[in-house]
Amino acid sequence: MRTAICDMLGIDIPVLAFSHCRDVVAAVTNAGGFGVLGASSHTPEQLERELAWIDDHVHGRPYGADILMPGKFEGKGQGLDVEDLAGRVPAGHREFVRDLLARNGVEAAADGPVRALVGDELNAQLLDVALSHPIRLIANALGVAPPSMIERAHAAGIPVAALVGAKEHAVRQVEAGVDVIVAQGTEAGGHTGEVSTMVLVPEVIEAVSAVRAVPVLAAGGIVTGRQVAASIALGAAGAWTGSVWLTTEEAETAPHTVQKMLAASSRDTVRSAARTGKPSRQLRSAWTDAWDAPGAPSPLPMPLQSMLTEPALRRLDALAERGHPGAQELATYFVGQGVGLMGKVRPAREVVREMAEDLLDAAERLQAALGVDED
Repeated sequence: MRTAICDMLGIDIPVLAFSHCRDVVAAVTNAGGFGVLGASSHTPEQLERELAWIDDHVHGRPYGADILMPGKFEGKGQGLDVEDLAGRVPAGHREFVRDLLARNGVEAAADGPVRALVGDELNAQLLDVALSHPIRLIANALGVAPPSMIERAHAAGIPVAALVGAKEHAVRQVEAGVDVIVAQGTEAGGHTGEVSTMVLVPEVIEAVSAVRAVPVLAAGGIVTGRQVAASIALGAAGAWTGSVWLTTEEAETAPHTVQKMLAASSRDTVRSAARTGKPSRQLRSAWTDAWDAPGAPSPLPMPLQSMLTEPALRRLDALAERGHPGAQELATYFVGQGVGLMGKVRPAREVVREMAEDLLDAAERLQAALGVDED
């Protein structure tokens, strides 16, 4: 199957796979899809190592990078360093986290060094690193892609993608010069809006077509090839996927969290700002319940909430794997409603293969239903 995104990126299967794990990115790319490395979880030095490793393992096949560049965040344009930002985290929020851990039998660790996951200087450095490698796509979310990102990518011949959760956001992205729109429905894991994928995709396609014709990818709860086929039937050029790769053999997802995902249903996720400060879909747990309970403090703006929560959540992952019951109750991670279809651990290449076969089967069923003769 060939779509506009296949032609743009030089891939065989219209499936893009977002992952923070280099092994997943390489495996998907080598299987005929398009791996996209989440760069914002890395320092510039780490990103350089990860992309160099991917270069060595994909042998010239196409892959991309995603840099989280929110349009608004605490301290934007103020020249603040990490210590300045950390000083803006209220003492009451820190006390809430300590109490939450204590109620679940987890001793709070001493406050240690943290880093902001977003920042103008950090984003510029990550972009420098990404553009020094042979990436074929650069993606952005949580706001209109910065002009510098679009200009530098286009100068290097690299298309820019943007994730959106509303049609008006898609229009602004296309007007800014973005080349690919990812219409991400509320079913998705991570940062997401309130409109379902089935509604959002045709809305976005219709809205952007009035501005400029660009490929639109569907995202949100997509785990199977028949869902990719449904996306194409809606007019999308393919699918942007993320959650499905969290339970692959190559993924770096915390082992206990993998088991929680395998046992979860589509109703075991919640859209909460408790992790990053912006609404994001994740596994429901004692952690998300506590932040959504009456009397809980309001989540802080990005990146302050992440600076508060990530050290604790990563420690919980380690304790949960060692069998700590309280940590296991609290452990959570970003995942979409498609988690209900993620019932076993498989190699990433097998997931791509099954998606491709499922996609073709769905296309054949549609042809048969329409009375189309393949000959």
